[in-house]
Amino acid sequence: MLKFDEELFLNLVEKEGLGFREQIENIVDGISQRGYSNIFLIGAGGTIAMMYPYEYILKSNSTIDVHAEIAAEFMVMNNKHFSKDSVCIFTSVSGTTKETVAAAEYCKERGATTIALVAEPNTPLTQAVDYCITTGSEKHSFDTFFMLLYMIVFRFMYNNNEFPQYKQFTEEVALLPRAILDAVKAFDKKAEEFAVKHKETDYHMMVGSGNLWGNTYSYAMCILEEMQWIHAKSIHAAEFFHGTLELVVEDTSVILLKGEDETRPLMDRVERFAEKVTKELTVIDTKDFDMPGISEEFRKHFAVSINWSVLSRISVHLERERNHSLDLRRYYRQMEY
Repeated sequence: MLKFDEELFLNLVEKEGLGFREQIENIVDGISQRGYSNIFLIGAGGTIAMMYPYEYILKSNSTIDVHAEIAAEFMVMNNKHFSKDSVCIFTSVSGTTKETVAAAEYCKERGATTIALVAEPNTPLTQAVDYCITTGSEKHSFDTFFMLLYMIVFRFMYNNNEFPQYKQFTEEVALLPRAILDAVKAFDKKAEEFAVKHKETDYHMMVGSGNLWGNTYSYAMCILEEMQWIHAKSIHAAEFFHGTLELVVEDTSVILLKGEDETRPLMDRVERFAEKVTKELTVIDTKDFDMPGISEEFRKHFAVSINWSVLSRISVHLERERNHSLDLRRYYRQMEY
């Protein structure tokens, strides 16, 4: 596959990523034993988007008080739920994102417990938190972070006497890298066809819901807008019929990201509408992918990883078809602002 090294992927995500399970459990168990009031999932751009699935999972499966917050806003809003008894979780590939580092320092200075997942070692974020898991490679870092966040979040739920299936769940997390690999192989041709067809398309609507809302938001903003300079709008399926539907016409590119959680009927409703109006409807549905060894009960959670991985195949094919590097930026980290 284009720009995809299977051996490297399995080594980084399967062998290396899963190797952090014991460290994660020790960290979470220690925090749980000491006690905490709530969990804050804090990030900026792609990393706050990465947190939204886990906020949804906790809100729909747990009584743990959880807040997903944009780092820069969090520091100025005087959030009354935040205290020294909060647990604050951060992710960063580079470990240098200014807003994320500043938020981590802000939380730690105020006595909260801070945890970070970082790809690059010896970076500002690794030094700004109480506990840091450093994966050591930017390559496939989002795939690895998703897996580590599964283990963190569900361990907190297990310790809160809300998830007795934790052992089975982590055994199935171990099967996820192979399921991702199968999915990207199965989707790659469709990803290429999409890129060829839409290389000149200048606007996309992306619709998602539930635990795929974060992916929807992130792909529209961080990939299509930031990395490809294509106009895009992320729309929550529950809000689609309160404005955005009026902009759909026959040639509007509408991309639906369908998962398997409780909000799927919201996506079905958007799909029924869109297929009546536009000829440019693309549906990416995690139900179309096999997840060998993954139980039906947990598929809805793992849809986050499967969806993000197959979307990444569209990215590399768009990069080639449009002759526009995913690393090219006009302004981000190119100038002060």
